[in-house]
Amino acid sequence: MHRFHLPRSEWNSATPGLDASESHHALDVLRLKSGDRLTVFDGEGGEAGAQITAVEGKTVRLRLLQKTETKPLPCALTLAQAVPKGKNMDFIIQKSVELGAARIVPLLSDRTIVQLEAGEAEKKRDKWRGIAIEACKQCGQNRLPEISLPQSPKVFFEGNEQFDLMLIASLQPDARKIKDVLAESPAPGSVCVFVGPEGDFTPAELALAKSHGCQPVTLGPIILRTETAALYCLSVLAHELFG
Repeated sequence: MHRFHLPRSEWNSATPGLDASESHHALDVLRLKSGDRLTVFDGEGGEAGAQITAVEGKTVRLRLLQKTETKPLPCALTLAQAVPKGKNMDFIIQKSVELGAARIVPLLSDRTIVQLEAGEAEKKRDKWRGIAIEACKQCGQNRLPEISLPQSPKVFFEGNEQFDLMLIASLQPDARKIKDVLAESPAPGSVCVFVGPEGDFTPAELALAKSHGCQPVTLGPIILRTETAALYCLSVLAHELFG
């Protein structure tokens, strides 16, 4: 059954309606009509069957049927990812949704080729959120990851956010296997993993991360592209922490 994003704020409305983008997809792409059934999710774990009751202008109105709630995953994974060039960040966002990331922080590091102005950052985040919604629709994920504004590693660490465990992918000789680090931190409730750009984080950025408690981890003997490294980290962590 076709899936659509319906924010939680609409669920208690007498006549919940899909937003412009979702209504367009339902009406103009899928050719749905009054009486047809579909599935909605709120991005916060809620899912419900729904029936189209009316089309008001370009807005699809719904009647919600049976509702269910998806439990959160046992560990909240945050991917702090240096923004790669081209469309690779779009790919990373999509696959991060499929791998259960709770949050994605796009990083503008010293070696990041892509640099954004303030207005561009907002537009990029909106675009990436749209990609995340589409990924949720396709893979059956009911929890939409938070996507932060692109920011420098320095700005991120100045926020003093707390995690049970912080990791940073590293090519340095002091990097350890992810499994070995996890063995010392049983059942963390939140993990943040940093993945650098092409050329890796600078020594200063790595030192900054380590000074805030990030533990360097190796991703094996082969040097991975940044998008591969992101998926490797999330896959290993999901395997170890979601089981």
